[in-house]
Amino acid sequence: MAEHSFYIETNWPGLRNDVGSLQSPNVHTKISIPKEMDGPGVGTNPDEMLLGAAATCYIITLAAMLERSKIKKSMLTMVSEGIVEVEKGVITYKKIIHKPELILEADCTEKNVSTAKKLFYKAEKSCMISRALKGNVEVEVEETIKLSQ
Repeated sequence: MAEHSFYIETNWPGLRNDVGSLQSPNVHTKISIPKEMDGPGVGTNPDEMLLGAAATCYIITLAAMLERSKIKKSMLTMVSEGIVEVEKGVITYKKIIHKPELILEADCTEKNVSTAKKLFYKAEKSCMISRALKGNVEVEVEETIKLSQ
C-alpha cells in the first residue's frame, strides 16, 4: 500500500471578513468568505475549492476510463454546480451536479456510446473525492453525448 501526502499552506491575518492566502506548489491564491455569505469575495473560498476538487477528480477519472475503454473522443468539457444550503445559521454543502459534455469521434459505434453512458456514472462512483464525500454531499451527473460533425 502506498500513501501520498499533499500540503497546503494558509495564512489568515485578521478577522472573519479579512483576506488570507493559500499556497501549494501549484496553487497560489487569495482566500476569503464569498460575497454570497456576506464576505469580501476576494480570491477563492472553501466552497469553490471543494467543487473544484470534485470536478477535477471526476473529469480526470472519466477521461481515464474512456481511454481504457478505447472510446475516441473529440472533446470532453464540463460545468459543475455546488449547492450550499443555509438553514438557521448552519451552512451545509448539500449537492454537487456535474454536467459533462462528451463529443465522440464520428466513427464511434453504438456500443461506444452505450459504454460511454455507463462510464459517466462509474467515474462518479470511482473518483476519490466523490468517495470521500459519500454520505455527506449528494453528487449527481447530468451527461450529454454528441458525435462530432
